[in-house]
Amino acid sequence: MPTAVFDVGNVLIRWDPFRVYREMIPDEAKRHWFLQNVCTAAWNLEQDRGRSWEEGVALLVASHPEWEAQIRAYDERWHEAVPGLIEDSVAVLEDLKARGDKVYAITNFSREKWAECLIRFPFLQSFDGVVVSAHERVIKPDPAIYRVLFERYDLVPEDCIFIDDSAKNIETARALGMQAIHFVEPIDLRGELARHGVAL
Repeated sequence: MPTAVFDVGNVLIRWDPFRVYREMIPDEAKRHWFLQNVCTAAWNLEQDRGRSWEEGVALLVASHPEWEAQIRAYDERWHEAVPGLIEDSVAVLEDLKARGDKVYAITNFSREKWAECLIRFPFLQSFDGVVVSAHERVIKPDPAIYRVLFERYDLVPEDCIFIDDSAKNIETARALGMQAIHFVEPIDLRGELARHGVAL
C-alpha cells in the first residue's frame, strides 16, 4: 500500500494572499495588479527558498516605497491569508495516522511562517517526516527536494503517493516515479486514495 506524502498549503491548510488586501486595496483591478507586480508569487517563493521575511520585505520596500504599508502587511498579516484547515484533508491525515500508517510532507514554506504554523496548527507536528523548502533552500518542483525526502526517510518513490495542488509539482513527482493526486477542489480525497490502493 502506498505511503502518503502531503503538500501543506491549499491541501491541508487554506492559503490565499488576496484575503489580506480586500480592505487595504478595495479596487479589484488594483489588488490584482499589486499581487502580480509588487508582492508577486516569485517574490514570495524566495522566502520559501530560505530568504528571511525581513530581507524580502526590505528589498521590496526599497524598490516600491509607495506600497510600503501593503508590502509589510504581506508579512505582518500573513495569518489572515491562512483562514484555517481544509477539514476533509486533515481528517484523512488523522485517519491514516490513527491506523498506524506513516505519513510525510514536502512543503514550500518560509522558515518563520512554518514555525508559527506548527504552533497554530498542532496536527502539522504529527508527520513522520517533513521536508520544508526554506530549511533545505530548495523549492518544489525542483526534483532535489523530493530526493531529500526519499533519502532522509528511506522511501522508495514508487511506494509513495504524493498529494499537491500544483500541476508542476505533481508532474515532477510522477517523473520521479511517485504516484500522485492533483488536489483541486472539489475533490473526494478518500476516493482518490482508494483508487491508488489506500483504502480508508
